[in-house]
Amino acid sequence: MARREPLNREKVLDAALALADEEGLEGLSMRRLAKVLGVEAMSLYNHVSNKADLLDGIAERVFAQVELPDRELPWQEQIRSAALNMYRAFRRHPVVPLALVTDRANPTSVPAMSRVDALVGALYAGGFDDEGAWRALGAVNALVFGSLLLSTGGFTSDPQAHAGAENVGVYITEMNPVALPHFSRLLRWTRGGGVDPEADFTEALDTLIRGLERERSQ
Repeated sequence: MARREPLNREKVLDAALALADEEGLEGLSMRRLAKVLGVEAMSLYNHVSNKADLLDGIAERVFAQVELPDRELPWQEQIRSAALNMYRAFRRHPVVPLALVTDRANPTSVPAMSRVDALVGALYAGGFDDEGAWRALGAVNALVFGSLLLSTGGFTSDPQAHAGAENVGVYITEMNPVALPHFSRLLRWTRGGGVDPEADFTEALDTLIRGLERERSQ
């Protein structure tokens, strides 16, 4: 019989992220994770303190997948790169932004926060003062997490599908196009396959950056 390799924190977190991706945050428990790993639940506490530590750990794993922007780029391109890379990483693992926005994960490690630090650094490089950088960071975060919420069905459905895709047919069937002509028209356009979540996010991000440029010039 082949000897099982000993557990470590990295293996536990990798298995936890895979389980959460498959079954959602509610399906991630110490007992369920232990079963996946083929160990007793108590043995997991040698590597993670509790479920909060587990969630912080998987959030750190996903933050680590976010490619840092090139600091030689203009500040606008650094912001664009940082935000787009964060959006892509979180969209691959929608359980992580769900854990973050519901305050179930609050990673504070350098590997996780270095991605946020890079974004703030780009704002300072653009000449924003502390107040301006704070507000701009909030705007970028709102766009990233808001776009993920709208495009991944509340962080729980297929990350490659748009959240509204399943519901558009119901809206079109039940909505009165005479009373609501404009929204009806827009929904019919989305039914034709015009929705691309990442393209929508990129366009909104570019619009936000143009606004930051105007704010900075003033």
